[in-house]
Amino acid sequence: MDIRAHNRRAWDGQVAKGNRWTVPVSSATIAAARRGQWEVVLTPTRPVPRDWFPSLAGLAVLGLASGGGQQGPVLAAAGARVTVLDNSPRQLGQDRMVAGRDGLAIATVRGDMAQLPFADASFDLVFHPCSNSFVPDVLPVWREAYRVLRPGGALLAGFVNPVAYAFDEAPGPAGAFTLRHRLPYSDLTSLGAEERERLIASGEPLSFSHSLEDQIGGQLDAGFRLAGLFEDAWAEEPLSAYFPLCVATRAVKP
Repeated sequence: MDIRAHNRRAWDGQVAKGNRWTVPVSSATIAAARRGQWEVVLTPTRPVPRDWFPSLAGLAVLGLASGGGQQGPVLAAAGARVTVLDNSPRQLGQDRMVAGRDGLAIATVRGDMAQLPFADASFDLVFHPCSNSFVPDVLPVWREAYRVLRPGGALLAGFVNPVAYAFDEAPGPAGAFTLRHRLPYSDLTSLGAEERERLIASGEPLSFSHSLEDQIGGQLDAGFRLAGLFEDAWAEEPLSAYFPLCVATRAVKP
């Protein structure tokens, strides 16, 4: 099936449902960012350390698969020149809404995170929150991020701990989780036919796990130098009581 087309429709639907990753920031948040008081997340709760960023004044930033009117507008209000690329038109519409409401200059581009429509060395920073679980192969994402970054530029990325995909999504009656799926996980191949068809019919985004070898080793193989890493919980997910469900990395293009 056309995974990208399905997930485009699915994320358009998530905007209508008010998924937390589709709710734009407030005008008060933008005003604070203009005063230098800002923070953004790559993972559900933990703000990205400020020392992971260079000065944002005039910095060319690509929000990679980060539509929703959240991180891009904050970085623009803090002084960056922001382009947001996303697969979902309605997610990009949230960024345009904030830009129009609060007088920000943000370019929005609908596209594929694994096949970027930008020239080599176009950006100083690529900001990629937890979204590569919606593509079946993450390695092209890292190669494209490396290509569009200028030397000395940085990739800030968040991703889901692949171990999370090994378990059933919800705990059983006794509160215990069942170890169910062989990794790497795919909604298209790890589920039974009936369960898979129900998921597709529900309009939910299709998800895929990626090994740590591909998530971190893939950045290194693309040419990046790993310069920072932290883990984060995901309060809404019961598995977070047992181990951090998300990881963020800072990687530099030499």
